[in-house]
Amino acid sequence: MLLPEAGPHAKMAAYLQWRRFVFFEKELVKEPLGNDGAAPTSGSTASKFFCLPPGITVCDSGRGSLVFGDILAEIWFLPRSLQLTGFQAYKLRVTHLYQLKQHNILASVGEDEEGINPLVKIWNLEKRDGGNPLCTRIFPAIPGTEPTVVSCLTVHENLNFMAIGFTDGSVTLNKGDITRDRHSKTQILHKGNYPVTGLAFRQAGKTTHLFVVTTENVQSYIVSGKDYPRVELDTHGCGLRCSALSDPSQDLQFIVAGDECVYLYQPDERGPCFAFEGHKLIAHWFRGYLVIVSRDRKVSPKSEFTNRDSQSSDKQILNIYDLCNKFIAYSAVFEDVVDVLAEWGSLYVLTRDGRVHALQEKDTQTKLEMLFKKNLFEMAINLAKSQHLDSDGLAQIFMQYGDHLYSKGNHDGAVQQYIRTIGRLEPSYVIRKFLDAQRIHNLTAYLQTLHRQSLANADHTTLLLNCYTKLKDSSKLEEFIKTKSESEVHFDVETAIKVLRQAGYYSHALYLAENHAHHEWYLKIQLEDIKNYQEALQYIGKLPFEQAESNMKRYGKILMHHIPEQTTQLLKGLCTDYRPSLEGRGDREAPGFRANSEEFIPIFANNPRELKAFLEHMSEVQPDSPQGIYDTLLELRLQNWAHEKDPQVKEKLHTEAISLLKSGRFCDVFDKALVLCQMHDFQDGVLYLYEQGKLFQQIMHYHMQHEQYRQVIAVCERHGEQDPSLWEQALSYFARKEEDCKEYVAAVLKHIENKNLMPPLLVVQTLAHNSTATLSIIRDYLVQKLQKQSQQIAQDELRVRRYREETTRIRQEIQELKSSPKIFQKTKCSICNSALELPSVHFLCGHSFHQHCFESYSESDADCPTCLPENRKVMDMIRAQEQKRDLHDQFQHQLKCSNDSFSVIADYFGRGVFNKLTLLTDPPPARLTSSLEAGLQRDLLMHSRRGT
Repeated sequence: MLLPEAGPHAKMAAYLQWRRFVFFEKELVKEPLGNDGAAPTSGSTASKFFCLPPGITVCDSGRGSLVFGDILAEIWFLPRSLQLTGFQAYKLRVTHLYQLKQHNILASVGEDEEGINPLVKIWNLEKRDGGNPLCTRIFPAIPGTEPTVVSCLTVHENLNFMAIGFTDGSVTLNKGDITRDRHSKTQILHKGNYPVTGLAFRQAGKTTHLFVVTTENVQSYIVSGKDYPRVELDTHGCGLRCSALSDPSQDLQFIVAGDECVYLYQPDERGPCFAFEGHKLIAHWFRGYLVIVSRDRKVSPKSEFTNRDSQSSDKQILNIYDLCNKFIAYSAVFEDVVDVLAEWGSLYVLTRDGRVHALQEKDTQTKLEMLFKKNLFEMAINLAKSQHLDSDGLAQIFMQYGDHLYSKGNHDGAVQQYIRTIGRLEPSYVIRKFLDAQRIHNLTAYLQTLHRQSLANADHTTLLLNCYTKLKDSSKLEEFIKTKSESEVHFDVETAIKVLRQAGYYSHALYLAENHAHHEWYLKIQLEDIKNYQEALQYIGKLPFEQAESNMKRYGKILMHHIPEQTTQLLKGLCTDYRPSLEGRGDREAPGFRANSEEFIPIFANNPRELKAFLEHMSEVQPDSPQGIYDTLLELRLQNWAHEKDPQVKEKLHTEAISLLKSGRFCDVFDKALVLCQMHDFQDGVLYLYEQGKLFQQIMHYHMQHEQYRQVIAVCERHGEQDPSLWEQALSYFARKEEDCKEYVAAVLKHIENKNLMPPLLVVQTLAHNSTATLSIIRDYLVQKLQKQSQQIAQDELRVRRYREETTRIRQEIQELKSSPKIFQKTKCSICNSALELPSVHFLCGHSFHQHCFESYSESDADCPTCLPENRKVMDMIRAQEQKRDLHDQFQHQLKCSNDSFSVIADYFGRGVFNKLTLLTDPPPARLTSSLEAGLQRDLLMHSRRGT
């Protein structure tokens, strides 16, 4: 912005408001140590300090050296080692120097002959020519046909531009490689009526600007184009060496130090100005500071343009301004300053007596400590920011500033500084300072910011909410908790809910719990604090399936106790086809979820009516419900049946229980259902389960215990086929009864006789235990039994006689085969029934075959193809009998379990188990005689088989 014109008193007042500090240390540069390590001892005391050669007329710095030009036309270089070197650059004098900062190139202006005839020389300091730097280019500095004096010089760091200002108001521009003649072009850029006092190039992207300042005006040119457009910036000028270009911290602004003010310029407009009074002699920019050497107008005024009148001793003031932070970093008085140079990180002030004063800037920490001692914390903060101090360093300043304000009683200001330390300073340090009840609003402000930056923990949230509740600031509390989205939450929600609940802010706690899906806390507050059971149940009904299921398991008993009907309805939906009850949301066509209904049965512990409704609903709507549903329903129905007094209702409950048992849901839990029926003395259910489990013995024992004789007979008739031992048990039961049971005994004996279930002797022994049983009871049974046995004996005798006759016949036939020749009289082949022709094959069995038919159908040369199938069956039977002869366990088992042991033994005798039988199917010729008996036995078996 432009500072409006003001009177000298106003400008001085603005200037006097700037504080002065000593941020630089001044010392005289001393002579370097000698080779032996000691300073020179010859001469006066002043010889300890470094002195420049006399007659210095021009100075510059860069590339690690201070560069001087004197009236003897020599150029001197002073490196950091202070080993001064020089060479003869011109014949008469050196008037101007410009040392480039990025290249080791030096541009100079001087004179080789008398008169106004300035020459420009470009020196390459890296190359040598006879021990001196190489001069790469020489050309005259004349703007036109008439020679004029050079007033200032500047070179662009890219070596493509060089501008020279003259006292007649002209400016020449050399465009191209300034180190070579053939690549450089010189032209007059500017003509004016006032001497040119300062030039500076400014690079902004690809655009290059040239600032031109005279004693009366300031203008800028764009020299990177063709037409060089010009902008008039101001009608104020300055003297020689009173202009400079700032660094990027001040946006590369062109500084013009006039006697009234210091002005800053952009290429197209004027910027701010500063009211620094005094006749300006030198202006220089150094590391963000503006360095100005001035002299008060009241003392020895000098020419505004030349600045170098003959004053042998002139007191001059050097001020170093920090334009950003508005303070004077250093101020000192010098005698007749020649120039101010910047190199090696320091400022060097050259005075006319040849001495060099070094101004070394103090480190940032030292400067901050100086500001702290004066309690200038705001200035310290600004300084730290401009020095790019890290965040930890800034936080330390904020903390000290806060401590200072706190000690002064300015708690509001202190907490604002402490807020700026958040993220770097431990919050407990601040919190302890404001725990007093009178400072609770300051603590609240700090904790609010801590939460907004998402750096608060659960304890901080607890403390902040307690502050709100102590202040009874409901609006702030609502603003804190009612954020628009989850991403804006800067606190631990669960902790906030706990604190609000404890403080009695139930509505706020419910809001947080509902909006942040803390379902357990919402339900705790509704059920335990507010006792709003209806709202809690509706809330559960809106939850996703998993949360609804878990919360019903947790709070189901409480809800069932207070609102049983609504709770039962929700459980029915939860266990069948659950969908959250969200108005206007959710897809009703999407498949629902269902919970395990068995897990909710304990909720109905004290509500049997609701339990019955729930269980019946589940069994009807969801037939594949867990088994526990049916078990509990059965138990509930049996309990109701057992305690019911009304006969009609009891009969209805009886029917329901039986129908449930007959539903087929208790096949896998038969024992459990049986125990339930026995516990409640539900006899019809017990008998039904016995029958379903095929526990016929238990059914029999039940009727026997209750002396239900007809039912005993009925059980035997229904299940005797599956378990014949029932008849034996029935006979034993009736045999032990002392009363007259002839009718039932006769019925049992009849069935035993028909099925041949018991030996007669065992029947007699069984009935002998009954004192009322007489022989007449079993007379018919014994007579029929004896008759059947007589018939069986007759049949067996007939069969034995037939077998004996057959055996005698077979033995005779065998004897004839052994002793008499066998005549084969067959005339037809037994296979093809064609007339028998030689060669033929005959067997002792009487069958004859063509040889080709025999070879086609026979499996063995020794076996008759016609008799082979029958003989094979006989042989298989013999092998089977042989294999079973050693099956003693099987024999013993059959003998033990059979009602007729004699028939079992006879069967094993008949199969040859007790005989030693040797099979010889193909005896070798040498053993034919010794195995004759075995062969006869085999033939006997074969013939007997065919005979049957």
